Amino acid sequence: MSSAAARDGTVADPARAGGVSPRAARHLPWVTPGLRVGLFGGSFNPAHGAHRAASLLAMRRLGLDRVWWLVTPGNPLKDNRALPPLEERVAVARAVARHPRIDVTGFEATLGVRYSYDTMAYLVRRLPTVRFVWIMGADNLARFDRWQRWRAIADLMPIAVVDRMGNSLAATASVAARALAPYRIDESDAKVLADLDPPAWVFLHGLKSPMSSTGIRAARGVASGGLGRGLRQTS
Repeated sequence: MSSAAARDGTVADPARAGGVSPRAARHLPWVTPGLRVGLFGGSFNPAHGAHRAASLLAMRRLGLDRVWWLVTPGNPLKDNRALPPLEERVAVARAVARHPRIDVTGFEATLGVRYSYDTMAYLVRRLPTVRFVWIMGADNLARFDRWQRWRAIADLMPIAVVDRMGNSLAATASVAARALAPYRIDESDAKVLADLDPPAWVFLHGLKSPMSSTGIRAARGVASGGLGRGLRQTS
């Protein structure tokens, strides 16, 4: 484990995570045609071990070549006054990820977009030969119907939902899960998800970490600011 990383998978001291220049933080990761890439978005405030575990689970179960952590510059539905700078969150996330096939980027800051749909649509247009899969936690599926253009998101790329402690029943019984039920594939077929035309999604069991960015901030005495980004809270 990195010397900057704490035992719980968080970074104990952001200053020890190493600096990241604004240009480097906003760099779009390298990719080649035909790669299978998972997109894992959120504020990563802070990044922690469950983010990494979910990414590795998705990488293995979906047969992904890479996973990109998309660190958002800010959340229009959160109080961002206490949000650390993008460069700091990217640096911390890279120290936590510490994996050659996990790329951490804050490139959304260069797009000037507010919602997940806009980022996804941009990537699909710019990299049409890459097979993207959107990765999100079961807590986000439970409120997916509150995201901007959530049905259009489901039409843009396949979705993998990673189980989280205490969220399974609420997630699978949610408005979005019921609406998208005809497009859910069996977990045993997860490795073909990236090859399917959307809408298509899978629910991945096997990860039951209670860790969350909200809990870590609360333990540190840092105020959190409500729900997620567009609505996105992949934390």
